[in-house]
Amino acid sequence: MSANQRVHTDHAPAAIGPYSQAVIAGELVFTAGQIGLDPARGELVPGGVREQTVQVLSNLVAVLAAAGCGPADVVKTTVYVQTMADFATVNEVYGGTFGDQPPARATVAVADLPLGALVEIEAVARRP
Repeated sequence: MSANQRVHTDHAPAAIGPYSQAVIAGELVFTAGQIGLDPARGELVPGGVREQTVQVLSNLVAVLAAAGCGPADVVKTTVYVQTMADFATVNEVYGGTFGDQPPARATVAVADLPLGALVEIEAVARRP
């Protein structure tokens, strides 16, 4: 059995704790949750939940690309939002990334997210 492979890219924010941006385990890729950090500045993007969701998905796509995957390879996501009042906005932006064949998904409202983020998304993908 081969060891899990850590994934890293400079095109997404560096881990802000003791974790990997993603891990490849066999044919599956498990990403860490991505928040709306600008990878160049290391700060949340200005604006609200729409702007953060755009950045979250950009970060997620960059991590997936570093693992040899794209949005079409994602089989499951978990979306964390600070309030379900933001669900429609997050859903609209999310749909633009995953299109006509979106992955399975769970959406959970949480009390707080790292650095005061409004949305966080993690994914499981299957490598082509």
